[in-house]
Amino acid sequence: MTVRTTVLLVDDQELVRYGLRLVLEAQDDMAVVGEAADGEEAIRAAVRLKPEVVLMDVRMPGKDGIAATREIVRRLPDTRVLVLTTYDLDESAFGALQAGAAGFLLKNTRPDEMVSAIRTVATGDAVVSPRITSRLIEVAVPHLVAGKPEQAGLPELSELSAREREVFVLVGRGLTNTEIADTLHLSESTVKAHFGRILTKLELSNRVQAVIKAYELGLVG
Repeated sequence: MTVRTTVLLVDDQELVRYGLRLVLEAQDDMAVVGEAADGEEAIRAAVRLKPEVVLMDVRMPGKDGIAATREIVRRLPDTRVLVLTTYDLDESAFGALQAGAAGFLLKNTRPDEMVSAIRTVATGDAVVSPRITSRLIEVAVPHLVAGKPEQAGLPELSELSAREREVFVLVGRGLTNTEIADTLHLSESTVKAHFGRILTKLELSNRVQAVIKAYELGLVG
C-alpha cells in the first residue's frame, strides 16, 4: 500500500483550494485531509488533523499566513509549512521563512513543481535551494540585524563546536552539503550530522532559517 503524504490546504479563495485539491488528489502518494480559508481556521485545522504538510497562502484577511505559520510550527514541529506567494522574493515570503516555513512557491508554479516541492518538504528538507536562499537573503538584508557582532560574545555560537561553526558558516554562504563536504574534507553523512546538531542547538527548523540566522549573527554578509 502506498504511504500518502497528508496535506492541509490554506487559501482564502475557494477556487484556488479546489484547483490545488484536484492536482494533489491525482497523486497516488498524497491525500488532502482538510482546507482552511484564513489563518485562525488553518491553526485549528492543523492542530486537529496534524498534516505532514500545510500549503499556506501568505496574504489572507484576518490572521495572515505568516502568523499562522509561526503558530503551527510552534505547536506542531513535525508539520512542514510550504507558503504560497504571488511575488518572487517579496517581503511576505521572507517573513514566512523567518516564521519557520520550510520554503515558498509562487502561485504560478507548474503543478508538477508544486507536487515535487511538497514531496521534498515532507522528507524534512527545504524547498528553497541554497543558491536561491542566498538570493533571498540578499533581497532581505534590510530586514536583518545591522552590523557584525563579535562572534565570541554570542551565546548562540557558544553552543556550537568548532567544526559545527565551520559548517554553519558555509551553510550561511549557500553551499550544499556536498560542497561543504568537499571544502572541509568530510563525508557528506558527517556534514549532515553536524548540520542536524546545529539546527537542534540553535532551535532552528530548516536550512532556510539557518542561513537567515547566519546573517543575523554576522557570520556572513
